[in-house]
Amino acid sequence: MVDQDSNPITPPTSTPAFSGDAEDRADRALVKQIRAEGTAGRAAWGELLQRYRDRLFRVCLRMAGDRETAADLTQDAFVKVIQGLDSWDGRSRLSTWIFRVTMNVCLSHLRAAKVRRHRSLDAPIKSPFVGTKSIQGPITTLGGRAASREPGAEEGVQQQEQRARLLGALADLDPEQRAIIVLRDVQGLDYDQIAAALGVAVGTVKSRLFRSRVALRGLIEKPPPSSPTAPPE
Repeated sequence: MVDQDSNPITPPTSTPAFSGDAEDRADRALVKQIRAEGTAGRAAWGELLQRYRDRLFRVCLRMAGDRETAADLTQDAFVKVIQGLDSWDGRSRLSTWIFRVTMNVCLSHLRAAKVRRHRSLDAPIKSPFVGTKSIQGPITTLGGRAASREPGAEEGVQQQEQRARLLGALADLDPEQRAIIVLRDVQGLDYDQIAAALGVAVGTVKSRLFRSRVALRGLIEKPPPSSPTAPPE
C-alpha cells in the first residue's frame, strides 16, 4: 500500500464520530462545565488535567526518552490543550484530540532536536530510554514472548539487555514511526483513534504501523557495533 500522506500530523478534513463510553461522557461533561463557567471553571480544569496527566507523560516519555524532557513536553501539551480547547468540535473523543495535540508537541520537539544533533555513525548506540520503566503493551514482546515466571539472575540480565536493546531501537526510529508505535502498542489506541489523532486514513495507519514495526524489528536485530581494535604497542 502506498502512503500518499506527506504530513502525518495534518488535521483530517473530517473526524469520525465515536459512540460515547463512560470516559468520553465524563470528559464531555467536564468540557461543558469549563465552557459554561469560563475562568471560574478551575475545578473542572483541574479534574480534566488530573485525568490525563500520567497518560500524556507516558506518551512524552516514550517519544522523548528522558523524564525531564518528557515533563517539559507534557506541560507544553497541557498549555496547548488549555489554549485550544475551544477548537475541539466534539466529533471525536476528547482523548483522541488531546493525544493529537500531545503528539504534535512531541514531534515538533524531535524534529527540531534532529536538526540540531548529528549523531556519529560509528558511535555506540546508547538509548536515552535506559533507566525508565518498561513499556507496556505488544511492543514488549517483539523478538520473543514475555516472561511468564520470575527470571533467575542470568535470565534477568538477558531480559534487561533485551529491553535496553528494544528501547534503544525505539529511540532510533524516525519520530513519525515512533509516534504510531507509541499510540498503538503503548497506549493501545484503535486504528480509528490513531487515524483521528494523526490526521490520516485508517488504511494509512495500518500500512505505516506495519512498516514501523518492520523497521523496529530490524533495529532490534541489528548487530551491535564492534569495539575498535586497540593499536599494537
